[in-house]
Amino acid sequence: MRSSLSVGLAALVASLGAGMLAPLPLLAQEAAPKAAAPAAAPAAAPVDKGSALYGRPEGAGASKLAPISGPPLATAAAKLPLDKFKVPEGFKVEVYASGLANARSMVQAPDGTVFVGTRTVGKVYAVLPQPDAEGKRVVKTLFSGMHRPNGVAVHDGALYVAELSRITRYDDIAGHLDDPGKGTLVTDDLPKDEAHGWKFIAIGPDNKLYVPVGAPGNINMPPETHAQIRRMDLDGKNAEVIARGVRNTVGFDWNPATGQLWFTDNGRDWVSEDIPNDELNVLTEPGRQHFGFPFCHQGSFTDPEYGWGHSCQEFTPPAALLGPHSASLGMRFNTGGGFPEGYRNQIFIARHGSWNRTQKIGGDVVVARLGADGKVSAVEPFLTGFLQDNKYVGRPVDVLFIKDGSMLVSDDYNGAIYRVSAAQ
Repeated sequence: MRSSLSVGLAALVASLGAGMLAPLPLLAQEAAPKAAAPAAAPAAAPVDKGSALYGRPEGAGASKLAPISGPPLATAAAKLPLDKFKVPEGFKVEVYASGLANARSMVQAPDGTVFVGTRTVGKVYAVLPQPDAEGKRVVKTLFSGMHRPNGVAVHDGALYVAELSRITRYDDIAGHLDDPGKGTLVTDDLPKDEAHGWKFIAIGPDNKLYVPVGAPGNINMPPETHAQIRRMDLDGKNAEVIARGVRNTVGFDWNPATGQLWFTDNGRDWVSEDIPNDELNVLTEPGRQHFGFPFCHQGSFTDPEYGWGHSCQEFTPPAALLGPHSASLGMRFNTGGGFPEGYRNQIFIARHGSWNRTQKIGGDVVVARLGADGKVSAVEPFLTGFLQDNKYVGRPVDVLFIKDGSMLVSDDYNGAIYRVSAAQ
């Protein structure tokens, strides 16, 4: 009996052992691998504060907006959009010169030559006053390979050219159009920031050179060296700051009645499609006025980031508002006699046109009307048609009244200059 019990127990143990040692199903033996977590989207590279896109909000609407580049080459004269332009009755528009890629700021020398700066192609042009045998004005390229030579001025026979961070003088330019030489350095004591670094320059009635230094980006707290207008002696010495809180001016002129400096200023981007407006400002107390940037815009709107603790009452308000993001650039008082009397001493302003608005604004030349009290009473359209069906066919940059009383308008989109005159 013991023997039978031993045999039975042995068989039971063998049976259990075999079951315990048998391989378990794979699902029970190894934990199932966990499903891989979806890869995290790579972090977007931070936008440089000097970029025009800095501060752009998220969203499909804003993401479609970006600065507008013009064609790489100048538009042929026969294809310029003259048929699109509209001016008040009694005026006409014609092509003054073509083939000047990226034509921007202009100045006329006493002999009638018009010098033209550029922002993106590194060139400075001279448009000769007399047409050739075919009736076209000869365009000479004086300089190539410069760095943003946007600003040009003329004084005592010399041409002043403002690049990004330096200003150079070229003496007796009329006698050296084919070989201007290396020139004489006026100043290189200017920042090298690309953002708002291109410059409009002019020589004032006090024989001083006026030079703006823009804010180094869309919206930031500018260093003491930025967001200002300076003036200096013609040799670059004795520089002083005469206006602060100026984000980016690319055009100014002096009121012939008061001698005061008036200037355009471009408002910040990416707050809204409808604010802030660009500004027309007047400097009444050189060295003592602050025009708001970055704390206050358009004289009534405190900045959502930098406006805390400030009131717009602390700053000089604009003389006029010029439209949200309209890119108001060149401006001149009309002091000549070529236009009807009602336009004398009024301010003509080139609005380059917005890029960061869904419905674009600008792309025209407007007139800021001054009342008897010297204040702006209205801003009216004068030359329109650069904006067609919400697309640009041209973009005006600067205006210039020349010796014959007509007004020139530069167009960097087409690389051309138009002449507006009173019809005879």
